[in-house]
Amino acid sequence: MKIITEYTDVCHMDVDIIEIQSATYVDNFIIRIDFNDGISQNVDFKPFLTKAFHPSIQQYLDETKFQQFNIADGNLNWNDYELIFPLEELYHGQITINQQFKN
Repeated sequence: MKIITEYTDVCHMDVDIIEIQSATYVDNFIIRIDFNDGISQNVDFKPFLTKAFHPSIQQYLDETKFQQFNIADGNLNWNDYELIFPLEELYHGQITINQQFKN
């Protein structure tokens, strides 16, 4: 009997990693996000911010503070990771509101 095992060495596979290339504040808590694969999304953060009850999140309802984001490690980031969102949700243009963070 001859056993043949086929496998793929994942260390040598070409993997495209989706990252945020640029982000621009549009208006009223909407940020235009451009990804490194050419996809762009206008993401509305206001529904998430208004439904969150935690003070560390609610503070970003201050539009001036909300606009102080940057791109860190390919993701959108506020105040040294105080507020950050899953890249997959940003890529699809919609923030999921977890039940534990809702009013």
